[in-house]
Amino acid sequence: MMMTVTGTTRVLGIIGSPVGHSLSPVMQNAAIAALGIDYIYVPFPVEPEYLARAVEGLRRLGVWGFNVTIPHKTAVIQFLDRISPDADRCGAVNTVCREGDLMIGHNTDATGFLHSLAKDLAFAPRGASVMLLGAGGAAQAAISALSAAGAARIVIANRTVPKARILAERFAGLFPLVDYAVSSLEETDLNRHGAGADLLVNTTSVGMNGTNFEYDSFLESCAKCLVYDMVYTPAETPLLAAARRLGLACANGAGMLVAQGEAAFRLWTGKEPPPSVMQDALFRKLEQSTKS
Repeated sequence: MMMTVTGTTRVLGIIGSPVGHSLSPVMQNAAIAALGIDYIYVPFPVEPEYLARAVEGLRRLGVWGFNVTIPHKTAVIQFLDRISPDADRCGAVNTVCREGDLMIGHNTDATGFLHSLAKDLAFAPRGASVMLLGAGGAAQAAISALSAAGAARIVIANRTVPKARILAERFAGLFPLVDYAVSSLEETDLNRHGAGADLLVNTTSVGMNGTNFEYDSFLESCAKCLVYDMVYTPAETPLLAAARRLGLACANGAGMLVAQGEAAFRLWTGKEPPPSVMQDALFRKLEQSTKS
């Protein structure tokens, strides 16, 4: 169905830096077209130094809602009027909704992440040990989701160890029954802290442009470890390629992207996205990108 933009069209979007790689517009516009509703979803590239002005501009322009991606998921909170309990617990916002003149922050990453773990890896966090790479907004959503779902131990590995320690201390106050630990990204530290992990999660953008950590030694020490990479372009990141070489079950972030996008769509429109429409649009686009 062809979309027609009029003076009454409600504008949705996504802010980030970079944002050109995002496939959220593909998914959201597919669902909008399938329902025939008067919305459109567009990308807004926003550099970190312009974030405050961008949020205020979106407010004044009457933008109905927007997603937030790297690197703004935490920084955007200070420019919003209120955040939901889920976003507060995560310490990060990935979805903003308008209520009158107010901008309200939500987090649909956490539920999207758990949905994808269950669907794509048949993984349930209760009682599990998890090694998590990164300490940004996506990491905070993952830690919150895993903790609330009953994970026994979560190791937060980050280039800047003090940043990981701050997260561990904050979540320990929220979930005292979970054992939190921190690690650097050095191979020896990963091997020491991650021994016996049931799940490895990459929440960073590493892998998006062919960049890579040194994973092989750690993965070899985790014979039964499941691997989840939140990066979804390319479909097979260096981490996932390494996992497959070692025969480890793994998945990229496409399932999480779809699930969090469907949840955001419900918040903005009050409607249920048609089943599989977002997923099918995403996979078609990923397949086209692979062929090109």
